[in-house]
Amino acid sequence: MTKVSIKQIAELSGVSVATVSRVINNNGRFSEATRKKVLQAIEETGYQTNYVAKSLRMQKSNTIGILVPDITNYFFARTVQHIEETLFEHGYSTIICNTDRSLEKEKAYLEMLKAKMIDGLIVISGIKEFDLVDYSSMNIPVVCIDRKPTGKASSVFIASNHYEGAYLATKHLLEKGVKSPVILMQNRESSSSSERLKGFKAGLKEAGMPFRTDTNLLVVDSRKNVLRVEEKTRQLFLKAFSKLETCDGIFSINDDLAILALDCLKELGIAVPDQVKLIGFDDTLLSRHTSPKLSSVAQDTLKLAETTCENLLSLIQNPSLAVSKQQLVPVHLVERETT
Repeated sequence: MTKVSIKQIAELSGVSVATVSRVINNNGRFSEATRKKVLQAIEETGYQTNYVAKSLRMQKSNTIGILVPDITNYFFARTVQHIEETLFEHGYSTIICNTDRSLEKEKAYLEMLKAKMIDGLIVISGIKEFDLVDYSSMNIPVVCIDRKPTGKASSVFIASNHYEGAYLATKHLLEKGVKSPVILMQNRESSSSSERLKGFKAGLKEAGMPFRTDTNLLVVDSRKNVLRVEEKTRQLFLKAFSKLETCDGIFSINDDLAILALDCLKELGIAVPDQVKLIGFDDTLLSRHTSPKLSSVAQDTLKLAETTCENLLSLIQNPSLAVSKQQLVPVHLVERETT
């Protein structure tokens, strides 16, 4: 099929090229009769807008890049889903990049997104703080979720109140009679895990209990999604839990770890919640189907997504108003059968 140009559409419609452009972009003044003539010509010829040329001309692609460390993770997947739906409603398409917690992969994706001329970037979590210098040449607004940005460029940092969530979980365990609580963590750093550890310590301090790494902290070596390396992680858990003779309550940094911990406790013959009480973080779908059902701290993924999109779209539409700010989204505790 011969490629049809906007000039040919204008000739067939009996209007100017500028008028055709206004109709296509639904921007500017034109009559209903003109709109119908242009749309009829477009339909008859099968004309399609050259979006690459349009992006170069207007310096706008109506595309948003999203960096996510693990798309199989329930929290990340739900947040990205809400973001995509919201942006689509505002006329934006999304390019979702699963970095697998790899800095090399992340840098490669940033280069690709730069070539795609994206209008904005959303960065969700990650293994370290997001250095704004790495993307500064893209000259676009950035919103970070659960990953603190560094550098001099303006940005928005949005996160669940992880400190509050961990504090609530710890306080809940203590109110249930736990005397020797343990926080269960993975050995990878993130702003969210750091805040959850602080919240756990705050809960202990309020109860007059000192935090000791030998009795209140259990770290497992699992740098990727624990569900992908379940058997290796399970063996680590079994070995570690067998040494926790005084532990009668566990706050897990996430539900995936909590669910594996629940299985290991059963294998060791430790009854939950009678001997050890257990609470997770994220309130995933699986937490409602374990036996016993897992207590957890719920994050509001919809609110996180809405807040993210609201800030990003505002920055795109008003780039001169760009500033650095931080917003926290409340969490709440969901009590089930493990506590």
